[in-house]
Amino acid sequence: MNIALITAAGTGTRTGQDVPKQFMNVFDKPIIIYTMECFQNHPDIDAIYIACLEGWEGFMELYAKQYNITKLKGIVKGGETGQESIENVLDVIAKECDKDDMILVHDGSRPYLPQDVITDCIETCKKHGNAIAAIDCKEAMLETYDKKESCKSIDREILYRTQTPHAMYLGELLDLHEQAKEKGITGSVATCTLLIECGYTVYFCKGSDLNFKITSKEDLLIFKALISESKENWLK
Repeated sequence: MNIALITAAGTGTRTGQDVPKQFMNVFDKPIIIYTMECFQNHPDIDAIYIACLEGWEGFMELYAKQYNITKLKGIVKGGETGQESIENVLDVIAKECDKDDMILVHDGSRPYLPQDVITDCIETCKKHGNAIAAIDCKEAMLETYDKKESCKSIDREILYRTQTPHAMYLGELLDLHEQAKEKGITGSVATCTLLIECGYTVYFCKGSDLNFKITSKEDLLIFKALISESKENWLK
């Protein structure tokens, strides 16, 4: 099976809203539902599990029923960090699934995930054992330590910006998190960084500029604009 593990346990404080960003409505639909629908609508995804912000599990279940997310198989309380949230869900998945099932870890706040990105993530993981969605850097890159000034540029040709999904087989992902515990790694930023910190080579799959992460008010405006214009066919 191919299983989506969606992390939605953050508080979303950077958006400056009263409601966690994943539960905010855009055109009367919560952002987390847009994210789940990306996997619900993909023919090669068999199940969805969610790491949910504590206290919001009931809302998640109600929304999933309202919007007919039939592939949702588990809602698990998230942890203090993204790494811990993933571990909490993996503990549940390990009891219900096989170790050769593929897990696609995805940010719940990336709700405009193209279908071909999911497809390429699955195919790349089949070939290499892991897959990290990524895109190239288009901007000039400068190094800074105080976020005020810089005297060094970095060649953008050697840089990639990672996104999600991050795919691995369940057995290997469980081993990765066990290695992290042994090494004392507790707050790795993402599965891709955890892989590298534990000595693995990561393999890139297709990403997309549309697959951006909602972290600010500006991101919310962009997402709303994308949804409102998604039915337009003016682009060749």
